[in-house]
Amino acid sequence: MRIYLDNCCYNRPYDDQSQFRVTMETRAKLHIQELIREKRFELVCSYMLEYENAKNPDTIKRDMIKNFQDKYQSFYVPIGRRAQLQDKITEIMGYGIHYKDASHLACAIYSSCEFLLTTDIIVNDNEIAAFSLRKAHICKVLLD
Repeated sequence: MRIYLDNCCYNRPYDDQSQFRVTMETRAKLHIQELIREKRFELVCSYMLEYENAKNPDTIKRDMIKNFQDKYQSFYVPIGRRAQLQDKITEIMGYGIHYKDASHLACAIYSSCEFLLTTDIIVNDNEIAAFSLRKAHICKVLLD
């Protein structure tokens, strides 16, 4: 099963864990990461993940995230595909989703992910259908 974790998922373990929700999202993300290591999930990464992670001012966090992605990614959507994805990105942005998040969604669609995991994008079922995700699901790491 192919999955795509957006940048906020990778950074969740580094957030303040004093809030119950953040702690639970962290635990879920770390469990998913273990399933990726065990090759039970195929990890998809992209140029947008690489771009956002490169902006992280904390070099230790940035390097740990990059090393995990480099070691465990099964599929990579390169920046050379951005022009091909632009129509889908624009369509997704039409639903009020910001460019970076729309890029993550477009990359997940392009790479035939069954799941895109996030801690911050909120979309409804109609929007998912409009994105042509078919059988894919956009999941919050911890459902409300």
